[in-house]
Amino acid sequence: MATTAANGIELYFDRFGNPDDPSLLLVSGLGAQCLVYEDEFCERIAATNRHVIRYDNRDVGLSTHLHSESVDAMNALIAVTSGQEVDAPYNLSDMAADGMALLDSLGIEQADIFGASMGGMISQTMAIEHPERVRSLTSLMSTTGEIEVGAPDPETLTALLSVMVPRLDREERIQGSVHVSRVIGTQRLFDTERATERAAVAIDRSYDPEGTARQLVAIFASGSRAEALAQLAVPTVVMHGDADPLVNISGGLRTAELVPEAEFRLLEEMGHDMPLEYWDRIIEGIMVSAERATP
Repeated sequence: MATTAANGIELYFDRFGNPDDPSLLLVSGLGAQCLVYEDEFCERIAATNRHVIRYDNRDVGLSTHLHSESVDAMNALIAVTSGQEVDAPYNLSDMAADGMALLDSLGIEQADIFGASMGGMISQTMAIEHPERVRSLTSLMSTTGEIEVGAPDPETLTALLSVMVPRLDREERIQGSVHVSRVIGTQRLFDTERATERAAVAIDRSYDPEGTARQLVAIFASGSRAEALAQLAVPTVVMHGDADPLVNISGGLRTAELVPEAEFRLLEEMGHDMPLEYWDRIIEGIMVSAERATP
């Protein structure tokens, strides 16, 4: 178990591979602990001579939880869809700064960055606000912050909001998590037993639906990155599944459209998850992006 002081909070992290190899920072999505990047996934990347770092964002897992801050995710959703500003305890810029501070604590000047879903949003923000630290960017199943693209299906949004309601019973927590995984995931590959096992491990490690709500409000409060993405000079690969019900593929297509010379890679039939069957293609996309970076 490793934690470090970073940006005024404590961040939990794991490392795989040789620290002397080029570093790759994995950034997790909404409410997702770093375990979403499974050990075998990280080890496969490390085997390509990469030093892989995964970490828990603030408000999830074993990193600092801001329990003193309260938010109303539904009111924030109404505000953002009405074009109003959203007040939040923190935003994606703060979460991007967390990741940069983690690199600082490890003595790493530059890293390739990979993020999925909200992790993609944070990774984009890292590249925008800390370009000297980001060698390459790989954004998976993410979007630009523009309200016109990347919108979820209504059923999916309802399922997502449902897990932000605290439940006292462990079994209810697990089943709620499995339900969301089923709704958003790759339908032809969904494995109820595996989803249940993973949900149990995550919930026993840390359970904080209010923390997930704070992360969601941080997304709403951060607005569009479109103008800044169009100015990026970072090698970028964008990947997205065409069966993603949580972040519509229009979000990934728009990201690739905006970032100069970005490459878009379609993941056919993939939903909003990372099934084992797609790991090789996802890792290939990360490596293509990283190999285009200037040493």
